Amino acid sequence: MTRFANWLGKNADAVIALVLAITVAVLGVGVKLPNEAEITNSAILAVIGLLATAVLRDRARRIPVEAEVRDTLRASSTTLDDLSGRLTHIEGFEGVLSETKRALDESTVVRVISGAEVAQVLEEARRDTDRWFFKGGTGTYIRARTLPECVAAARRERRTLLVRLEILDPADVEVCEAYSRHRRSVSDGPDATGEPWTLDRTRKEAYATILASCWHKQRFAMLDIDIGLARTMTTLRYDLAATRIVVTRDDPRGEALVIDSDKFYYSWVSAELQTSLDQARRVPVEQARLAPLDDEPTVEEVRKLFEVIGVDLAQGYTDRDVIEIIRKALRAKDPYE
Repeated sequence: MTRFANWLGKNADAVIALVLAITVAVLGVGVKLPNEAEITNSAILAVIGLLATAVLRDRARRIPVEAEVRDTLRASSTTLDDLSGRLTHIEGFEGVLSETKRALDESTVVRVISGAEVAQVLEEARRDTDRWFFKGGTGTYIRARTLPECVAAARRERRTLLVRLEILDPADVEVCEAYSRHRRSVSDGPDATGEPWTLDRTRKEAYATILASCWHKQRFAMLDIDIGLARTMTTLRYDLAATRIVVTRDDPRGEALVIDSDKFYYSWVSAELQTSLDQARRVPVEQARLAPLDDEPTVEEVRKLFEVIGVDLAQGYTDRDVIEIIRKALRAKDPYE
C-alpha cells in the first residue's frame, strides 16, 4: 500500500489525465454529436490517453534507471575511495622502495682493499687533488710521498694546495711513548723503513714532519698548510683527498678502507678531521718565514726554525740528532715499499 501511494504521488498528473480521458469517453457514449465533433473528441481523448499511458510507461522505465545510476555512482564513489587508498598505499610503498634503494647504494659506502692496492689507491688519490687532510701518528708517508708529490703537481698546474696535518706532539713524552709501545706490540722488529719503533724515533719522526712542512711552505707560496699537534694517539691513519678517504692502520700490507667523495660518510669524516684538528695544539707555520731554510738546511737553521715556531726540540739533542731529523724530513723512506 505504501509503495502504491508513493507511486501514485509521483505519477498523479499522468493518472489524472488518463482517468479524465476514460471518464469523458464513457460519459460521451450517450451524447449525440455531429460526426465531425464526435470524431474530433474521440481523437483528443485517444491522444490524451496515449500521452498519459506514455508518461506512465516512461516513468516506470526511468525509476529503475535512476536507481541503477545512483547505485553506479555510489559504487563509483566507493571505488574512487578505494582507489585513493590504494594510491596512498602505493606512494608509501614507493617511499619504502626509494629508501631501500638508497640503503643498498650506501651499503657500499666503504670499500675494503689490501696489500699493494693501498699504495695504488693513495697514488690515485694524489692525482689532481687540491687538498689533503691527514690524521695519524708521525706522518712518515706524508713526508715520503704525499707532500712532495702533491706540491709538485700543484706547482706544475699553478694552483693552490690545502694541507691539514694532525700528528703526535713530539714534546709530549707520554703520548710518544704510548705510540712507540703500540707499534712494537704490533711488530717487534723493524718496519719497512728498516728501523724499530722507539720513543726517540717517534719524536724525531714528528719533528721531521714539522720541518718538512715548513720547508715545502717556503718553496711554494700557494701551499696553505696547517699543523696540529695531538696529545692523544690513534691506531688509525686518515688520508683525505678530493676524491676519497683512505683509512689505514700501522701495517702497510694490511687491509684499508676507502670512502669515495660521493658517499655521505665522506663529509662525516671530513668534519670529524677538521674538528679534531681544531682541538690540537696549532703550529704557527706562517712564522717559518722568519727562519729561512736552504735546500739543504743546516743544523743552525733547523734549530732557529723550531725556536720561532714555538716547538722546542727535546733536551739533549745533539747536532747528530738534528741531522737525523733533517734526513727524515727530506729523504723519508716510503713505508709501503
